Amino acid sequence: MMVINPEIPLTLHCQRHSTMFRQSMIHLEGSVSRRYFLNYFRKSRSVPLGGATLLSENDLFHPFSQSPFPAIRARGEAIRSLAPCPVCASTHDHHSHADNTLAVKFDCPDCGWPTHCSREHWEIDEAHAKYCSRLREVNEDEHDLRSGRKMYEFELPGPQAYEEVISFANWDLFWYTRGFPSMDTERSRRHASKLLTYPLTIGSALHQNSGLTLGNHRVTPEGSRSLAALRTMLHVPPGAPDTEEAGAAKPQMRVFILGARAESSLPPHVWEQLCMLFPSCQFHLYFIGPQVSLPRSPNDRGPRTQTPAQSPQDVSQTTASFEEQQPVYVPNVYEPPTPRPIACLKRTRSSLELYGVPSYTVPYTPQLTITGIQANYAEVHTQFQDTFDPYTDVFFLFSPGFGFPSPSSVSELDGKPFLQIVSPTEWGAVVPALLATRCSIFVTGFSPADVERDIRSLEQAPDVAGEFEWVVTPGENPFGSEKWEVADFDPRVMVKTNWGLWAIRGKGREVRGK
Repeated sequence: MMVINPEIPLTLHCQRHSTMFRQSMIHLEGSVSRRYFLNYFRKSRSVPLGGATLLSENDLFHPFSQSPFPAIRARGEAIRSLAPCPVCASTHDHHSHADNTLAVKFDCPDCGWPTHCSREHWEIDEAHAKYCSRLREVNEDEHDLRSGRKMYEFELPGPQAYEEVISFANWDLFWYTRGFPSMDTERSRRHASKLLTYPLTIGSALHQNSGLTLGNHRVTPEGSRSLAALRTMLHVPPGAPDTEEAGAAKPQMRVFILGARAESSLPPHVWEQLCMLFPSCQFHLYFIGPQVSLPRSPNDRGPRTQTPAQSPQDVSQTTASFEEQQPVYVPNVYEPPTPRPIACLKRTRSSLELYGVPSYTVPYTPQLTITGIQANYAEVHTQFQDTFDPYTDVFFLFSPGFGFPSPSSVSELDGKPFLQIVSPTEWGAVVPALLATRCSIFVTGFSPADVERDIRSLEQAPDVAGEFEWVVTPGENPFGSEKWEVADFDPRVMVKTNWGLWAIRGKGREVRGK
């Protein structure tokens, strides 16, 4: 079972961004460690570098309250303020949560997470053993990301030779055929899959070697026609070399990622891996959503280097002052926070005049252009609606939460929240507009229950029910993240980013003459 607690709180869809990419996988601030062959013959030791605390491979487990990293300690405090003790909740204890009687205060010595209000309740909770090992796994993963070792999992390969075929059967075959460093441990697999799940979910669904086929009943006959249209533009004719030169006359492929949050903060070189799956294709990625991460302004950059007029003491004091303004950890509960601003690259330019909302565009490489638009898609749809082409355009919605109640829209009839699929402030006006384009719409979910919830909600939307046909049937996404994401409001709730995948398109209307 993918979800530990089947009664998933209604705001769980927000959790997909709670620890998403951890500021671009902790950004590895210049720290280096050395790993030896047959390392068990040596004594593991931590080597301080640049003032950072480094951890050896056998020293990754630390209770949250005793972690050497402020962000993990801050997360532990956030969990203590949000999560209830499961034993108290199950026994319907009448203590008030306001005085933190029900709050978790005790760190489990086996997993290191705050899980119970006291040691006594931890000892009598037999259900904790069901998810304790997974919590410890996440604990060690978070410390490993900050350990200072060389993260060879994030060494991404360059262009693929045109005669070398890429397999999309699963992560292992993809890493092997794509030339990634060997993923020798399960932890390395989890790190790499979390980093690449967004570009690989897109690439694996669209590629001609995709594991989604008519033969395994994941692709419908209608879907095969939609995918065939896209693939005629993504690939070259059979026998021709699939190279950058072969795509000089091709139109640009546009991928619209709606409701984007953490995926908009991925470094561009990670998204460049998508281009390397289609060497002859030029991509324009559009991140559109109210929580899209925008480039930081020059005034937000803390000084990183010493100028001739500054002393080392001035630099350190100014940098410390800048860092104090940034929260150490922002808990992800009811509405996930907007990711931190991304780096402003050399060719980044504002697109405010073009779209009328906060936005940017960066031509990262000749094959890849990225545009970020911080607005609801309904606000900018009119600028695109007459330009869509099912051969060159496709939509991706990563865990959109169609079936969850809207946090801001309620029905005037009964006062209950609308589902987000019909909410005027979320997807109510968006999904019908997408169906009208006849372009394929790919959707992911973080668990089987999430996928089922979103699909059921389609039948409750007046302008959606009966207006779509299946492209890809619901099922597991072979390129979902293998790392568990733990809810701050209840550590028993765990999901995996992009676990499931399905796709639809607007229903065609047959026109017959009299």
